Formats: sequence, structure tokens, C-alpha cells
Amino acid sequence: MAQRRRTARNYPREMETKLDKMSQELRKDVEKIADPRGQALFEAAADVLSGLQTAFRHYDSETEEVWK
Repeated sequence: MAQRRRTARNYPREMETKLDKMSQELRKDVEKIADPRGQALFEAAADVLSGLQTAFRHYDSETEEVWK
């Protein structure tokens, strides 16, 4: 089976999608955790992943000066 090769163009979009899915899973799992500290951990992790998702989106769209 041939492996699909990533290109510099589609890799950021792939990562953005993966980060979004993981962030959504973490936010859903917050409701399943009884421990407030655990809830805070999952929420913080989701926030971090959302920030990374934004960074990948900015890189892909070249909206930030640093990515130009």
C-alpha cells in the first residue's frame, strides 16, 4: 500500500484538524470527570490545543507577520 506523502501545504491543515478533534474530545470528557482538578486539567489541555490550532491556521493562511 502506497503511503500518502504530506506536502508543506496540506500538513498544517491536517494538524489543525487533529488538534481540533482532540480538543473537542477533552472538552467532552470534562463532564465525565468528578474531580475538579482533573476537570481543570482537561479544560487547560483543550485550551492549549486550541491555541496550537490557531497557530497552525495562522501559519497556513500567512496572517501573522512571522509566517510571511
